[in-house]
Amino acid sequence: MQIPEDLRYTKEHEWVRVEGKIATVGITDYAQDQLGDVVYVELPEEGEGMSKGDTAGVVESVKAVSDVYAPLSGEVTEINVALKESPETINTDCYGEAWMMKVELSNLDEVDELLTPTQYAAFVAEESE
Repeated sequence: MQIPEDLRYTKEHEWVRVEGKIATVGITDYAQDQLGDVVYVELPEEGEGMSKGDTAGVVESVKAVSDVYAPLSGEVTEINVALKESPETINTDCYGEAWMMKVELSNLDEVDELLTPTQYAAFVAEESE
């Protein structure tokens, strides 16, 4: 299981890359592995405002349907439309080509509430027991 050191994480298994006021969001390697083959992705609309914890999308696999939650508050500035055509990219490149959305953050303090890679690894290990 990959847990890149340059990202932050949520207990809902989303990853976040923060660059300035823009956060790029996707689901983690652990999440895609648990879901199995991803067959459908629903993304928010560009321009949509969201608060931390809001439902921001859906990932459907052959095994389950899972909500994707907004890890931070802000406005969606871009969505990865390529995922709609090729949702299976989540299984092959969850930290790269399979990013889901970019959000302009409205509260940078929320970034400090996200899990560090070490904290996320410990959380996954605990959840897997």
